[in-house]
Amino acid sequence: MLIDRTQAEEAIIENFLNSDSLPNLLFPREMREAAMAAFKEHGFPSRKRESWHYTDLRNKLTRISSYSDDHNDGRPILPLILGNVLFSVVNGKAVSNSVLPPVFCTPLALSPSRALNILRDFSITNVISQVNTAFASDGWRINVQKDVFLDNIIEIQNLQNGGQSHTCFSVSVAEDSRATILERQLGDDQESFLSSVSDIDLAEGAEVLWIIIRERGILSTELNRFYARLDKGARLKLVIINAGLHLLRQEVHIDLNGSRSDFQLRCINLLSGESHADTTMKIRHFARSTTSKEMIRNIATDTSCGVFQGMVQVLPTGQKTDAKMLCQSLILSKDAECHAKPELDIFADDILCGHGATFSTIDRNQLFYLMTRGLTFVQAKAVLVKCFIKEQIEGIGQEDIEKALHGVLDHWLFLHL
Repeated sequence: MLIDRTQAEEAIIENFLNSDSLPNLLFPREMREAAMAAFKEHGFPSRKRESWHYTDLRNKLTRISSYSDDHNDGRPILPLILGNVLFSVVNGKAVSNSVLPPVFCTPLALSPSRALNILRDFSITNVISQVNTAFASDGWRINVQKDVFLDNIIEIQNLQNGGQSHTCFSVSVAEDSRATILERQLGDDQESFLSSVSDIDLAEGAEVLWIIIRERGILSTELNRFYARLDKGARLKLVIINAGLHLLRQEVHIDLNGSRSDFQLRCINLLSGESHADTTMKIRHFARSTTSKEMIRNIATDTSCGVFQGMVQVLPTGQKTDAKMLCQSLILSKDAECHAKPELDIFADDILCGHGATFSTIDRNQLFYLMTRGLTFVQAKAVLVKCFIKEQIEGIGQEDIEKALHGVLDHWLFLHL
C-alpha cells in the first residue's frame, strides 16, 4: 500500500473522482475503478522496480496537467502524405470519420466494444494500463476485412494541445490482408500528459506496416503501450520515430503465436534538450519457426537521455526461432546519456538468437575529412548523423513513405544540430 503519494499521484486520483462523464461503452465503471484501485496501491513506479530502473517516473513526473472534458478546441491537421485516409483524435475525442469501404471503422466511445486484452493487466509494473483504463475517453476501432489489399494509407492522428487525454486504438487485420497504418502523435508546446494504448490482431497471412511518428512539444509527457498478436504466417513491421517530447515511455509487446510469423522493429530516438525517451520491449516467441529483428538507433544531444530495454523470450514451443536485437547510440554531448539493456530468455534448444548494444561519438577523422571537402562543421556533423540513422527507414518499400520520413529527420537535424 502506497502511503506517501507525490503531487502527481494525488492529481491522478483527484481527477478520477471527477471523471463520471467518461464513456462506459469503452470501459465499464467497475473496470475503471479496478484500474484506479491498482494505481492507488502502487502509484507511479520508481527505479526500485527493475523494469523502470532507468526511468524513475515517480520522481521525474512531478506534476500532472489539468484534466478537462472540454474537447472542442483544435482540429485535425493535414495528412503527412496526400491521399492518406484520416482517423483523428483531438484532445481525447474522435473528431473525423473517413470512409474506406473495405475497412470497418468506428469511434470506440460510440459503440460497445470488447475491452482491450492488454488493459486487463493491472500488475504493479503496468502503470500505463492502470492510467489508460481509468481515463480512456475515445479512440478508433479499425477492422480490415479478409483478402483486402489496401492501396490507401490509414493515418491515425492523436493530437493533444495542452491538458490531459487518454486514448485507445484497436486494430484487427483479417486473413491474407495487407495494410499500412501511420500513427502520428502530435502536440504543441503547452504542458500535456497523455496515455495511449494500441491493441493489434493479425490473422493468418496478414501483413502490416505500422509507422509511429511522435512530434510533441517540450512540455509533453506520454505513456504509450503497443501490443500485437501475430497468427500463422503473419508479418508486422513497426517503424518508430521519436522526434519531440519531454518524457516518453514507449512499450512494445509482441506475441508471435503462429508458426512462420515475423516481427521487425526499426526505432529512431532523436533526443535534445532535457528530453527522456524510454523504449521498453518484450518479444515472445510461442510458435515454431518464428522470426524477429529489432534495430534501435539513439541520437542524444544536450542533456537528454535515451533508454532501451529489450527482452526476447523463446518459449519451449518456439523451436527454430531466429531472433536478433541491436541497440546503437550516438552521443553528441558530454552531458547526454544513453542506457541499453538487451536480454535473452530462452527455453528452447534449437534456436538462433543474438543481441547487442554499442555506444559511440562522432569520429573526428570523418568530420575532418568532410570539412576538407568544403562542408561547414554543422553540415559535416549533420551528414554523419543522417548516415547513422537513415538505414532505419530505407528498405521500407514505399517511396512516398520513405520520402516523408526523411523529411521528419531532416527537420529535426536542422533544428538541433
